[in-house]
Amino acid sequence: MTIPAGGIGMHLYTMRDVLAEDYPGTLKRLAGIGYQTVGVSGRFDHSAEEIRSYADDAGLKVVLEHVGYKRLADDWAGALADVKTLGAQWAVVPSIPSEQHSIEGFKAAAAAFTEAGKVARDAGLKLLFHNHGRDFDEVDGQVLYDILLGVDPELLGFELDLYWAVDGGHDPAKLFQEHPGRFPALHVKDMAEDGSWEDVGAGKLDFGAMFEHAQAGGVEQWLVEHDKPTDAWKSAERSYRGLTEIRYSEL
Repeated sequence: MTIPAGGIGMHLYTMRDVLAEDYPGTLKRLAGIGYQTVGVSGRFDHSAEEIRSYADDAGLKVVLEHVGYKRLADDWAGALADVKTLGAQWAVVPSIPSEQHSIEGFKAAAAAFTEAGKVARDAGLKLLFHNHGRDFDEVDGQVLYDILLGVDPELLGFELDLYWAVDGGHDPAKLFQEHPGRFPALHVKDMAEDGSWEDVGAGKLDFGAMFEHAQAGGVEQWLVEHDKPTDAWKSAERSYRGLTEIRYSEL
Protein backbone atom coordinates (compact mmCIF):
# COMPACT_ATOMS: atom_id res chain seq x y z
CA MET A 1 0.00 0.00 0.00
CA THR A 2 0.90 3.64 -0.31
CA ILE A 3 -0.32 6.51 1.82
CA PRO A 4 -3.69 7.80 0.57
CA ALA A 5 -3.35 11.16 -1.20
CA GLY A 6 -5.91 12.80 1.06
CA GLY A 7 -3.82 11.89 4.08
CA ILE A 8 -0.61 13.58 2.91
CA GLY A 9 -0.13 16.92 4.60
CA MET A 10 2.39 19.47 5.78
CA HIS A 11 2.69 20.63 9.34
CA LEU A 12 3.23 24.33 8.80
CA TYR A 13 5.89 24.77 11.48
CA THR A 14 8.26 23.53 8.76
CA MET A 15 7.33 26.52 6.60
CA ARG A 16 7.34 29.19 9.31
CA ASP A 17 9.90 31.48 7.67
CA VAL A 18 8.13 31.66 4.31
CA LEU A 19 4.70 31.79 5.95
CA ALA A 20 5.76 34.95 7.77
CA GLU A 21 6.45 36.54 4.38
CA ASP A 22 3.50 35.23 2.37
CA TYR A 23 0.92 33.00 4.04
CA PRO A 24 -1.54 32.59 1.15
CA GLY A 25 1.22 32.18 -1.43
CA THR A 26 2.89 29.51 0.69
CA LEU A 27 -0.30 27.47 0.89
CA LYS A 28 -0.82 27.68 -2.87
CA ARG A 29 2.72 26.53 -3.54
CA LEU A 30 2.35 23.60 -1.12
CA ALA A 31 -0.79 22.55 -2.97
CA GLY A 32 1.17 22.77 -6.20
CA ILE A 33 3.72 20.29 -4.82
CA GLY A 34 0.89 17.87 -4.12
CA TYR A 35 0.05 18.33 -0.45
CA GLN A 36 -3.69 18.13 0.27
CA THR A 37 -3.85 18.95 3.97
CA VAL A 38 -2.06 21.14 6.51
CA GLY A 39 -1.66 21.40 10.26
CA VAL A 40 -1.55 24.98 11.53
CA SER A 41 1.19 26.04 13.93
CA GLY A 42 1.41 29.81 14.29
CA ARG A 43 -0.92 32.34 12.69
CA PHE A 44 1.57 35.15 11.92
CA ASP A 45 -1.02 37.84 12.71
CA HIS A 46 -3.66 36.25 10.50
CA SER A 47 -7.07 35.39 11.92
CA ALA A 48 -8.56 31.92 11.80
CA GLU A 49 -11.03 33.24 9.23
CA GLU A 50 -8.23 34.52 7.01
CA ILE A 51 -6.25 31.29 7.21
CA ARG A 52 -9.37 29.30 6.35
CA SER A 53 -9.90 31.49 3.29
CA TYR A 54 -6.26 31.07 2.22
CA ALA A 55 -6.53 27.31 2.57
CA ASP A 56 -9.81 27.20 0.67
CA ASP A 57 -8.31 29.28 -2.15
CA ALA A 58 -5.34 26.91 -2.32
CA GLY A 59 -7.54 23.81 -2.30
CA LEU A 60 -6.07 22.62 1.00
CA LYS A 61 -7.89 21.27 4.04
CA VAL A 62 -6.81 22.36 7.52
CA VAL A 63 -7.01 19.25 9.70
CA LEU A 64 -5.65 20.53 13.01
CA GLU A 65 -4.21 23.46 14.91
CA HIS A 66 -1.62 23.49 17.67
CA VAL A 67 -2.95 25.20 20.78
CA GLY A 68 -0.73 26.04 23.76
CA TYR A 69 -1.23 24.14 27.02
CA LYS A 70 -2.09 27.31 28.93
CA ARG A 71 -5.16 27.85 26.79
CA LEU A 72 -6.74 24.78 28.36
CA ALA A 73 -7.36 26.96 31.38
CA ASP A 74 -7.32 30.44 29.88
CA ASP A 75 -9.44 30.29 26.73
CA TRP A 76 -10.26 26.75 25.71
CA ALA A 77 -13.70 27.61 24.34
CA GLY A 78 -12.14 30.31 22.17
CA ALA A 79 -9.44 27.94 20.96
CA LEU A 80 -12.03 25.35 19.96
CA ALA A 81 -14.09 27.99 18.18
CA ASP A 82 -11.02 28.91 16.12
CA VAL A 83 -10.36 25.26 15.28
CA LYS A 84 -13.92 24.97 13.99
CA THR A 85 -13.52 28.18 11.99
CA LEU A 86 -10.42 26.70 10.36
CA GLY A 87 -12.52 23.72 9.33
CA ALA A 88 -10.28 21.40 11.33
CA GLN A 89 -11.24 18.42 13.46
CA TRP A 90 -8.43 18.26 16.01
CA ALA A 91 -7.10 20.72 18.59
CA VAL A 92 -3.55 19.65 19.43
CA VAL A 93 -1.59 20.57 22.55
CA PRO A 94 2.02 20.56 21.31
CA SER A 95 3.80 20.19 24.65
CA ILE A 96 3.46 20.11 28.41
CA PRO A 97 5.37 22.84 30.32
CA SER A 98 8.86 21.72 31.34
CA GLU A 99 8.13 22.34 35.01
CA GLN A 100 5.45 19.61 34.79
CA HIS A 101 7.79 16.89 33.57
CA SER A 102 7.24 14.68 36.58
CA ILE A 103 4.77 11.99 37.56
CA GLU A 104 2.70 14.54 39.45
CA GLY A 105 2.89 17.02 36.59
CA PHE A 106 1.76 14.50 34.00
CA LYS A 107 -1.08 13.35 36.25
CA ALA A 108 -2.18 16.98 36.47
CA ALA A 109 -1.94 17.23 32.68
CA ALA A 110 -3.99 14.05 32.30
CA ALA A 111 -6.70 15.55 34.52
CA ALA A 112 -6.65 18.77 32.51
CA PHE A 113 -6.84 16.84 29.24
CA THR A 114 -9.77 14.84 30.54
CA GLU A 115 -11.81 17.96 31.25
CA ALA A 116 -10.71 19.74 28.06
CA GLY A 117 -11.47 16.59 26.07
CA LYS A 118 -15.05 16.62 27.31
CA VAL A 119 -15.50 20.20 26.13
CA ALA A 120 -13.91 19.38 22.77
CA ARG A 121 -16.16 16.34 22.36
CA ASP A 122 -19.24 18.41 23.11
CA ALA A 123 -18.10 20.86 20.42
CA GLY A 124 -17.77 18.05 17.89
CA LEU A 125 -13.96 18.12 17.97
CA LYS A 126 -11.18 15.94 19.42
CA LEU A 127 -8.25 16.86 21.64
CA LEU A 128 -4.84 15.42 20.72
CA PHE A 129 -1.42 15.63 22.37
CA HIS A 130 1.84 15.97 20.42
CA ASN A 131 4.93 14.38 21.95
CA HIS A 132 8.60 15.21 22.23
CA GLY A 133 11.33 12.77 23.18
CA ARG A 134 11.41 13.54 26.88
CA ASP A 135 7.70 12.75 27.21
CA PHE A 136 8.83 9.11 27.16
CA ASP A 137 11.15 9.56 30.14
CA GLU A 138 10.84 6.94 32.87
CA VAL A 139 10.52 8.34 36.38
CA ASP A 140 10.49 5.94 39.33
CA GLY A 141 9.56 3.10 37.00
CA GLN A 142 6.73 5.05 35.35
CA VAL A 143 6.90 6.15 31.70
CA LEU A 144 5.41 9.64 31.66
CA TYR A 145 3.68 9.18 28.30
CA ASP A 146 1.86 6.13 29.66
CA ILE A 147 0.08 8.39 32.14
CA LEU A 148 -1.50 10.24 29.23
CA LEU A 149 -2.33 6.99 27.44
CA GLY A 150 -4.42 6.20 30.51
CA VAL A 151 -6.86 9.01 29.71
CA ASP A 152 -10.20 7.90 28.25
CA PRO A 153 -9.63 7.36 24.48
CA GLU A 154 -12.88 9.19 23.78
CA LEU A 155 -11.40 12.31 25.35
CA LEU A 156 -7.73 12.26 24.28
CA GLY A 157 -5.96 11.07 21.17
CA PHE A 158 -2.40 11.62 20.00
CA GLU A 159 -0.53 13.29 17.19
CA LEU A 160 2.48 10.98 17.25
CA ASP A 161 5.75 12.61 16.25
CA LEU A 162 7.66 9.65 14.86
CA TYR A 163 11.11 11.21 15.17
CA TRP A 164 10.60 12.15 18.81
CA ALA A 165 9.05 8.78 19.65
CA VAL A 166 12.14 7.01 18.33
CA ASP A 167 14.38 9.59 20.02
CA GLY A 168 12.55 8.77 23.26
CA GLY A 169 13.34 5.07 22.85
CA HIS A 170 9.95 3.87 21.63
CA ASP A 171 8.82 2.01 18.52
CA PRO A 172 5.81 3.69 16.83
CA ALA A 173 4.68 0.38 15.33
CA LYS A 174 4.47 -1.11 18.82
CA LEU A 175 2.53 1.92 20.08
CA PHE A 176 0.05 1.51 17.20
CA GLN A 177 -0.45 -2.15 18.09
CA GLU A 178 -0.69 -1.72 21.85
CA HIS A 179 -2.97 1.34 21.75
CA PRO A 180 -5.25 0.87 18.75
CA GLY A 181 -7.10 3.85 17.38
CA ARG A 182 -5.25 6.41 19.53
CA PHE A 183 -3.11 8.06 16.83
CA PRO A 184 -5.20 9.77 14.14
CA ALA A 185 -2.38 12.11 13.07
CA LEU A 186 1.36 11.70 12.65
CA HIS A 187 4.33 14.01 12.31
CA VAL A 188 6.43 12.23 9.71
CA LYS A 189 9.90 13.52 10.48
CA ASP A 190 13.05 11.64 9.53
CA MET A 191 16.29 11.23 11.48
CA ALA A 192 19.78 11.66 10.04
CA GLU A 193 22.61 9.31 10.95
CA ASP A 194 23.92 11.85 13.46
CA GLY A 195 20.52 12.08 15.14
CA SER A 196 19.54 15.45 13.68
CA TRP A 197 16.47 16.12 11.52
CA GLU A 198 16.29 14.99 7.91
CA ASP A 199 13.83 15.17 5.02
CA VAL A 200 11.37 12.29 4.84
CA GLY A 201 12.92 9.31 3.10
CA ALA A 202 16.46 10.65 3.29
CA GLY A 203 17.14 9.52 6.86
CA LYS A 204 17.37 6.25 8.73
CA LEU A 205 13.85 5.75 10.09
CA ASP A 206 12.00 2.74 8.67
CA PHE A 207 8.64 4.35 8.01
CA GLY A 208 7.43 1.38 5.97
CA ALA A 209 7.74 -0.91 8.99
CA MET A 210 5.95 1.65 11.16
CA PHE A 211 3.11 2.19 8.69
CA GLU A 212 2.36 -1.52 8.41
CA HIS A 213 0.50 -0.98 11.68
CA ALA A 214 -0.87 2.49 10.92
CA GLN A 215 -4.39 1.20 10.36
CA ALA A 216 -4.38 -0.41 13.81
CA GLY A 217 -3.18 2.89 15.26
CA GLY A 218 -6.09 4.74 13.66
CA VAL A 219 -3.85 6.92 11.47
CA GLU A 220 -5.73 9.26 9.14
CA GLN A 221 -3.17 12.00 8.51
CA TRP A 222 0.54 11.81 7.68
CA LEU A 223 1.91 15.34 8.18
CA VAL A 224 5.44 16.09 7.03
CA GLU A 225 7.61 18.06 9.44
CA HIS A 226 11.22 19.20 9.55
CA ASP A 227 12.18 21.25 12.60
CA LYS A 228 15.03 23.17 10.99
CA PRO A 229 15.22 22.89 7.20
CA THR A 230 18.07 24.68 5.44
CA ASP A 231 15.69 25.45 2.56
CA ALA A 232 12.02 25.02 3.43
CA TRP A 233 10.90 24.59 -0.18
CA LYS A 234 13.53 22.03 -1.09
CA SER A 235 12.67 20.17 2.09
CA ALA A 236 8.93 20.30 1.35
CA GLU A 237 9.43 18.97 -2.18
CA ARG A 238 11.89 16.28 -1.16
CA SER A 239 9.78 15.12 1.78
CA TYR A 240 6.65 14.98 -0.38
CA ARG A 241 8.41 12.71 -2.86
CA GLY A 242 9.84 10.62 -0.04
CA LEU A 243 6.45 10.20 1.63
CA THR A 244 4.65 9.23 -1.56
CA GLU A 245 7.31 6.60 -2.33
CA ILE A 246 6.92 4.77 0.99
CA ARG A 247 5.38 1.33 0.57
CA TYR A 248 3.97 -0.80 3.35
CA SER A 249 1.87 -3.87 3.91
CA GLU A 250 -1.51 -3.65 5.59
CA LEU A 251 -1.28 -6.27 8.30
